[in-house]
Amino acid sequence: MLNVVCLMGRLGSDPELRYTPSQVPVTSFSIAVQRSYAPKGAERQTDWIDIVAWRSTAEFITKYFRKGSLIIVQGSIQTRSYTDKDGNKRTAFEVLAENVFFGDSKRDGAPSPARFESQIPQFSETPPAFSNVDDSDFEEIVGDDELPF
Repeated sequence: MLNVVCLMGRLGSDPELRYTPSQVPVTSFSIAVQRSYAPKGAERQTDWIDIVAWRSTAEFITKYFRKGSLIIVQGSIQTRSYTDKDGNKRTAFEVLAENVFFGDSKRDGAPSPARFESQIPQFSETPPAFSNVDDSDFEEIVGDDELPF
């Protein structure tokens, strides 16, 4: 079976770190995710998706993300049943976050989404490595029958 979810959205509130009775860190929050389509003449709708994260993922989220932060969540959908205060049986659907990523660029001292961006080479229109290539060693192949593969 396959149960994989990948979402990108903005946090609706600051995530709060809580602990279970056995001291396991957990956080739950909702993210606003815009639908990828809109009916003609209408605005795109937004869905609020409930997310739950455990242990080090929960600690990471509460440390680095705030209300309005763009977050990318990879995980799976889980359901749970419960009885509300009026005695009605309910089912909750939520995403169990396994991995989270920064969707925003670095600001206000927050970590950058690309930890190694300083190591990414920056190229102009003509990369320096190819600007002075001597093409006298190359030969044009005219027909497909001469290709070596």
